[in-house]
Amino acid sequence: MTELRIRAATPEDLDTVLAFWKVAAEGTSISDDRAGVEKLVERDPEALLLAEQGGELAGTVIAGFDGWRCHLYRLAVHPDRRRQGVASALLAAAEERFVRLGGRRADAVVLTRNETAHHAWGAAGFAPQEQWRRWVKPLTA
Repeated sequence: MTELRIRAATPEDLDTVLAFWKVAAEGTSISDDRAGVEKLVERDPEALLLAEQGGELAGTVIAGFDGWRCHLYRLAVHPDRRRQGVASALLAAAEERFVRLGGRRADAVVLTRNETAHHAWGAAGFAPQEQWRRWVKPLTA
């Protein structure tokens, strides 16, 4: 097995990332389009982390920091590469980024119905906070 490489996405990666999410990510988001991901990379060029193996995209995570809280989104691993340490490597890189920026706690957005993700997040030391519920309001049609 070839070595896993973690790096920040560039604008040239975005079409590949969007296609990857259709295969590897669970659910969709209002910002899962070229404009949404371009804005992310433009605003914070180090937030979208990619895991590459053998020259192919193996996984992604968005590690966003707003100066107060550390947020994790779109942890996705290609189905053929799951249970091989890709998610762990991505989360370790995200946590290193957060600590470097002064972050003190990370949260993750995880779909309630995604049982596979629950196991992965739990193994990484995350736990649901039952007293909180995420409220959302789309800002565009």
